[in-house]
Amino acid sequence: STYQASSRFLHEVKRAMVVGRELAAFGHPASIASYSRSTLAPRAASTCYRNAGMNSLSYSSSEVFGTPPRHHRGFFSWGRPYNHDRANPTSARERLRFPWSMMAVEEEVDPGVVEGTDLRIVKYPHPALRAKNAEVEEFTAELATLAKDMLKVMYASQGVGLAAPQVGVNKRLMVFNPEGDAKAWVQEAVLVNPQIVSSGGGRDVEEEGCLSFPEMSGAVERSKWVKVAAQRLNGKKFSVKYTGWKARIFQHEYDHLDGVVYIDRLSAEERERVQPRLQELIGRYSGGEPAAL
Repeated sequence: STYQASSRFLHEVKRAMVVGRELAAFGHPASIASYSRSTLAPRAASTCYRNAGMNSLSYSSSEVFGTPPRHHRGFFSWGRPYNHDRANPTSARERLRFPWSMMAVEEEVDPGVVEGTDLRIVKYPHPALRAKNAEVEEFTAELATLAKDMLKVMYASQGVGLAAPQVGVNKRLMVFNPEGDAKAWVQEAVLVNPQIVSSGGGRDVEEEGCLSFPEMSGAVERSKWVKVAAQRLNGKKFSVKYTGWKARIFQHEYDHLDGVVYIDRLSAEERERVQPRLQELIGRYSGGEPAAL
């Protein structure tokens, strides 16, 4: 795929080879392939370390990485370590336990004021996140500007996707870039009035976070692929199939267009775990309109 052909993927493979050698040096039977997958999928990471024979089988992702997985540039990145004294481990064993020393770790941030646009990320429980989103009927220059500004905010937030209601605009419009990098602009996707035509490939569960829910994440089950019908900024209709990583990004942002947020898809156990953080966000909300839980 395009993603696998990217320089980013090649970098992951090279890094996997380095860590694979370190695993072998300590007698760990984890394969290079399993570690390479672990750099791309948080849940596979904990499996990799369990298979590698770490001190016990009880290691979770958070124990291995020092903090719960957070989405890379908006999805699936491991956040900065809680223990900053170990932020730059030097020994091979320390790098094995704290692999962010070999990673370009970036987590989502609140960019605040973004130069060149008045758009701002709205946080839960802002009512825009639950409001009905109108179909786009006029394909104007203003719509193109909105999409461009949404991409600016997304990149400033170090995210990979953004839906219009997340910036307080209740229209069925989303943008994403699986690379999360403005330099990889050829990967940008702008979808107007998207609809899921079909989905399949089974289901999988991965950690997700959201720019509108800072400093938290949770395990969400989603389809492995989706077929989508949408319109471009000029109104032209098109269809596309997303798989894997792109499918998950799309489904996350598509939920926003239906007034659904990722916490709605958490299991009862996961919801209970994040509830204290949700209460903090509710307590911080100071908007002029009533909160929408």
